[in-house]
Amino acid sequence: MSDAKAESVARKKADTASSHTLLEGRLGYHVESALLVRALTHRSYAYENGGLPTNERLEFLGDSVLGLVVTDTLYRTHPDLPEGQLAKLRAAVVNSRALAEVGRGLDLGSFIRLGRGEEGTGGRDKASILADTLEAVIGAVYLDQGLDAASELVHRLFDPLIEKSSNLGAGLDWKTSLQELTATEGLGVPEYLVTETGPDHEKTFTAAARVGGVSYGTGTGRSKKEAEQQAAESAWRAIRAAADERAKAAEAARTAEPVHDTDGADTADTTDEAPASA
Repeated sequence: MSDAKAESVARKKADTASSHTLLEGRLGYHVESALLVRALTHRSYAYENGGLPTNERLEFLGDSVLGLVVTDTLYRTHPDLPEGQLAKLRAAVVNSRALAEVGRGLDLGSFIRLGRGEEGTGGRDKASILADTLEAVIGAVYLDQGLDAASELVHRLFDPLIEKSSNLGAGLDWKTSLQELTATEGLGVPEYLVTETGPDHEKTFTAAARVGGVSYGTGTGRSKKEAEQQAAESAWRAIRAAADERAKAAEAARTAEPVHDTDGADTADTTDEAPASA
């Protein structure tokens, strides 16, 4: 190896180590270097570099750890809720959009090893990639530090979302909430048109929520259910906003109406009428 190439390799390793130190500081845990590298390796990078190990197995593991910790927390903090409500609370916390927002809070996208193709299409901010990588990092912390450490990390990152989920109201099940709203507004029953793209092992679903033949919102997700929920949320917000605007306009029109005095005269018009000509 030439001196220049050796220097380049050494500099790259130093940059990687520095980057990992920064991420570990945000996580609050040191993770064995090779394990963290794998957790941050998207398959697009692996394929472009000779078939390196990807983060997909760690993602699978981290998804289970995250689900366990969140489910355990909800079970203990809501002893009176039935299974169906607990499932809705969990879905409000464990979904690609929520995970992506947590990942953005860590600036996780800047640490991911991406292939040139994904890099060029904005992969560092894609919700699915951020969510998958965060799960892989949780899996890496679990393997390196154990369940207690992984659980503490999940609580630190997700407890605000868990607390917020208890007060979501309509957000616990957007599809049900949308159906209730459209019934109230006399718009009919919502329907969902779903398309899917991508390979079998990583499909992306896109849903459009339509009511009376009109599309009110779209959503994407790693499952059909998640895409439909996001589309329903978008549609619910659009229809709710329109209904609120109509209500405000009606109230403004009502308060602008002339006020009549007790004799039936219109007090808003004080001009005397001209006498009729003979």
